[in-house]
Amino acid sequence: MILYLETSHLVKLYVEESGSAKIKKLVAGAEFVTTSIISYVEARAAFSRKFREKGLNERKYETIKADLEEDWEHFFVLHATMDVAREAGRLAEKHGLRGFDALHLASAMSLGPGKDDQISVNFSSSDKMLNDAAKNEGLNIS
Repeated sequence: MILYLETSHLVKLYVEESGSAKIKKLVAGAEFVTTSIISYVEARAAFSRKFREKGLNERKYETIKADLEEDWEHFFVLHATMDVAREAGRLAEKHGLRGFDALHLASAMSLGPGKDDQISVNFSSSDKMLNDAAKNEGLNIS
């Protein structure tokens, strides 16, 4: 299984939140873990916000950033091409998605689910609207 992590679930790998154990189990069972390049920026922004709001102490904050840096090389990172951006625009209009949510969905769809019967693509997000859109576009939801 290929697991696509939208940022809300990527963050759960580093910050203990509701659902973190489930995401860690999904990652452990995946053949490949993939995400968009935008997840890096969004995750760092989320970590910074938690630190500013006193949800993380400085030591934990620095550890989380270092862990993301170390793990990032092991993710299959999808880059935002113009074709993916155009598809994201179409998806944003069709499903009423925010821009980066549509870009995550288009990125996951670029993996070509259904082309290889041996490997499925599972989309993983905390956002119900985004998960509904992914399901409507034929992706499996984790």
